Amino acid sequence: MAQLIVIGGGITGVTSAYALARQGHQVTLIEKHRYAGMETSHANGGQLSASNAEVWTHPSTLVKGLKWMLKADAPLLLNPKPSWHKLSWFAEFVAAIPKYRDNTVATTRLAIAAREHLFGWAQAEGIDFDLKQQGILHIYRDKAGFEHAGEVSKLLAEGGLPRRAVTPDEMRAIEPTLAGSYFGGYYTESDSTGDIHKFTHGLSLACERLGVKLLTGQTVARVQSSGETAQVTLAGGEVVHGDAVVVCAGVHSRALAAQLGDRLNVYPVKGYSITVMMGDAQSQAAAPQVSLLDDETKLVTSRLGADRFRVAGTAEFNGFNLDIRADRIRPLVDWVNRCFPGVSTRRVEPWAGLRPMMPDMLPRVGAGRRANVFYNTGHGHLGWTLSAITAHQLTDHVAQWEANRRPTRVVLPAPAV
Repeated sequence: MAQLIVIGGGITGVTSAYALARQGHQVTLIEKHRYAGMETSHANGGQLSASNAEVWTHPSTLVKGLKWMLKADAPLLLNPKPSWHKLSWFAEFVAAIPKYRDNTVATTRLAIAAREHLFGWAQAEGIDFDLKQQGILHIYRDKAGFEHAGEVSKLLAEGGLPRRAVTPDEMRAIEPTLAGSYFGGYYTESDSTGDIHKFTHGLSLACERLGVKLLTGQTVARVQSSGETAQVTLAGGEVVHGDAVVVCAGVHSRALAAQLGDRLNVYPVKGYSITVMMGDAQSQAAAPQVSLLDDETKLVTSRLGADRFRVAGTAEFNGFNLDIRADRIRPLVDWVNRCFPGVSTRRVEPWAGLRPMMPDMLPRVGAGRRANVFYNTGHGHLGWTLSAITAHQLTDHVAQWEANRRPTRVVLPAPAV
């Protein structure tokens, strides 16, 4: 089996290392933080949501983006300052609009396939990650949003995902704590939620039990490949050698790919979340058990155990900026106050992370220009949802490479007597 170097200890890096180790490979996982899952995999919305597989490459996204550009608290915010990276990404985003339908269906299929692997791994390794399998309810305040959701449901069904339309009365039966007036909703019973950080950390411990060498607190300075061997130079000067390298570095994958001769147009799209710490019984009773997606505000929720309520969303195109802005956090708190007035928001933990997004909204999984370079990155807003299936796909690519690199055994004919 091969000696593999995996760069990145977020959800995709850890699932990749785990899946490869289960195949018998010797894996070294390099992560710049002390623990796995400390950046984009730390405090996301928590949804394992095949029902959110609709890609963003729809003409309406451009219209909304222009309308919201100068509104500080808008769900989608674009810094108008130009850069080649941003301009090239948006040009490719527009070019991918004709593939909106096909890419949505493909993403749905991936999300459904991921469930079996992720749940199976968690059960096999005894990982408690506040899994709640009570479905996801999409809520709509107007007819236009509800009707668009009906069209999306047709694409989800084509990808193999059933979800059903529900009336306002049915919505309240599904989640009685939800306040407000709504036109209707869509409910996906097979979706679920969980704590991505707890899962990633738990799986990193499982990786160690399988023999994965974790190099934490290490920053990658340079990555190189000859096509037959690979090496990663760390910031301290240490060099890690292997037969192949797997780049799972999220928004940093673009720079690493460039060092390896590959173009990977990942853009960092910032998202925000708040974790409402519910120390009182009243808040715990007033918070939802069912996960929600509010289409108008582009916010998602998850209930994490008894005393935590996560609300996340928004998209900000502002480069590699991790500042937590008060004017972006305030709408999340206001949303909780409006939709769940019985929940106290006295203790709220804000967070921001950078989603690694490809222009066509599909993850990049597979080999690079050099035979021993692999990628598993660019999952965008569905990294948690898709991580297990893309890690599984990665093992197939590595197995094919390994089979091709093995020398063919030549059997010589027996000498004539």
